[in-house]
Amino acid sequence: MFEQTMTRLHELMIVLYAISILFYFIDFLNKNRKANLFAFWLLAIVWVLQTIFLFLYMINTGRFPVLTIFEGLYFYAWVLITLSLVINRLLRVDFTVFFTNVLGFIIMAIHTFAPVQVESQAMAEQMVSELLLIHITMAILSYGAFSLSFVFSLLYLLQFKLLKEKKWGQRLWRISDLSKLEKISYISNSIGVAMLLLSLILGLQWAYIKLPEFLWYDPKIVGSFILLILYSSYLYLRIKKNVFGKSLAFLNVAAFLIILINFFLASRLSSFHFWYS
Repeated sequence: MFEQTMTRLHELMIVLYAISILFYFIDFLNKNRKANLFAFWLLAIVWVLQTIFLFLYMINTGRFPVLTIFEGLYFYAWVLITLSLVINRLLRVDFTVFFTNVLGFIIMAIHTFAPVQVESQAMAEQMVSELLLIHITMAILSYGAFSLSFVFSLLYLLQFKLLKEKKWGQRLWRISDLSKLEKISYISNSIGVAMLLLSLILGLQWAYIKLPEFLWYDPKIVGSFILLILYSSYLYLRIKKNVFGKSLAFLNVAAFLIILINFFLASRLSSFHFWYS
């Protein structure tokens, strides 16, 4: 019972950590201080829980937790979170904070879901299954965000066409203005990219644990990385190159077509992503 409770708390930390990174990503893109503050306090909760577990482990074992690879991973993740909180409060270097947390999330996911550290085989199998569940859930949420962005890009293109042709009708007024449509599409893609990145991290962790012959060139994996690069390029063009309007909307529509290909075709060609089919 105690082992199961600890497992659930560690999984809760992973979820809170993922949400924190999502808000840090929003702040990283838009310099949103409210998102930064929310992310900071979520991460602070994770740090408090980690610190409590660290001290309990030291009391239980009577030594500092660095003698095994999994003890070292946990302490390393704790150090990264501590540094991230300090940097966020004192230096406010958003770029460093975000990528430090991504690295910390990877290390913490490896530690939490590695079945080697769990004494009970049944509990180890359950943790690996739950790792898969979290991975799939995040992937589907990212696809949902991309789908919403796609819809708003289509509405943007429709509104743009109506304005260009000067068709002043009821349909024009029922669609929101162009700037709002583009903004919502951009925000949806920002959330989608963060969720897809976290999903890939957890998915690769699951594949490494569960699959005897893990293929990096599996069509589903390759397709997912292409999507991540494509939507990251969208964000780069929007933020750094100041690309707006019709061209960005067309790029978003094209990216969503790649999602459909990846979701249906690549899943069928994949050697292990059969649950998406």
